[in-house]
Amino acid sequence: MNKDKRIAIFARLRKQNPEPRTELNYSSTFELLVAVTLSAQATDVNVNKATMKLFPVANTPEAIYALGIEGLKGYIKTIGLYNTKANNVIKACKLLIDKHNSVVPETREELEALPGVGRKTANVILNTAFGQLTMAVDTHIFRVSNRTKIAAGKNVLEVEKRLVKFIPDEFKLYAHHWLILHGRYTCIARKPRCGSCIIEDLCEFKDKVEIE
Repeated sequence: MNKDKRIAIFARLRKQNPEPRTELNYSSTFELLVAVTLSAQATDVNVNKATMKLFPVANTPEAIYALGIEGLKGYIKTIGLYNTKANNVIKACKLLIDKHNSVVPETREELEALPGVGRKTANVILNTAFGQLTMAVDTHIFRVSNRTKIAAGKNVLEVEKRLVKFIPDEFKLYAHHWLILHGRYTCIARKPRCGSCIIEDLCEFKDKVEIE
């Protein structure tokens, strides 16, 4: 895909949704960190249902750490992999308290040193909370990038690096959100809604599906 086509694609996505944001509910960087950690292999809807009960009770590293693993599980047991996630969140809270004065760090290295925080989660925090031009590639972004040919790649890291390389700088801040939302609601996995897609004529997907 050439540069002009990429510019046209992101210009349309921007026009449709000028300032997109994550669908996870949060009111602080720490809450975002917890929500994104819980969202691995879970839907934002389910995470929001859990954090809606958790955050009014505990929304700081100290408060969640005070709940303990079993206490935290009571709030997140409806989320997949909640045992592992509870363990990771409690450990991450302890590290934030001991090493970062309870403040979420702003570097990839420090974020990825927190239990339960991998490259994708770190990229979300860096982009959404700190405005860094990172690309967190989930299944939606991986699919959209390969289908459209915006940034085709064999694995998540390859797609991430190509997106960072090929997306014009003016679009990078919000590109992560545009692509996720496009994959979640239009370029869906089983049967993409090509007929209602605002970038259909620019997309290089060969097996487009028309609306019945």
